[in-house]
Amino acid sequence: MEENANGHPQQNGTLRPFPAPRLLIFDLDGTLIDSKADLVSSVNATRAYMQMPPLDESLIASYVGNGAPVLIKRAMGEDASQGRVEEALEYFIKYYHDHCLDETRLYPGIAETLQAAQERDIRLAILTNKPVRISNIILDGLGLGSTFFRVYGGNSFLMKKPDPIGIDTLRAESGTPADQTLMIGDSHVDIQTARNAKVYSVGLTYGLQPESLITTPPDLLLDRIEDLIPHL
Repeated sequence: MEENANGHPQQNGTLRPFPAPRLLIFDLDGTLIDSKADLVSSVNATRAYMQMPPLDESLIASYVGNGAPVLIKRAMGEDASQGRVEEALEYFIKYYHDHCLDETRLYPGIAETLQAAQERDIRLAILTNKPVRISNIILDGLGLGSTFFRVYGGNSFLMKKPDPIGIDTLRAESGTPADQTLMIGDSHVDIQTARNAKVYSVGLTYGLQPESLITTPPDLLLDRIEDLIPHL
């Protein structure tokens, strides 16, 4: 049986590669919420404001995961000055704040999976690189505002994912050992964060960057979030 970079046995979605978890830490974009359309439209609205042509949606999706400043810096291009990037970022944050729930929805199976975890008295938290204020607006708008005991965003700590500070803080706050903690996400950023924090990871293939899970494989790879339930 192969092992991943954490030394954990790597298995497919039919077997449990970890103890029963007591803390589930979820990424947001591409994991719990399908926010691709609103992110794409907000980035292209920003480019239009900056008198630039639109980008392909798949390209924009590949820029998501490291926070709004990185997203906009990539969307503006390598030749953009720091001043233009800062102007674009300011516009993007305002525009996305007003349009973050236009098309954004929960992925199928999310509500059922969260309910199953709550029925088992498992603590739930969010760790995203999206700004925390917008994250809470989206969660409240989708009826999940009271589901998570803590929501941390890209501006909650000095360092963003893949730095382990978010997971370490959530573990300390919930009193959960590393081997009973799961980080669940759709990209290599989430899996690397789990590795850095020495906790188990679950990768989801339906999100924004499933191709990145090939080079940074999780402990458990799932095509559907509800396939996590038997492992709880």
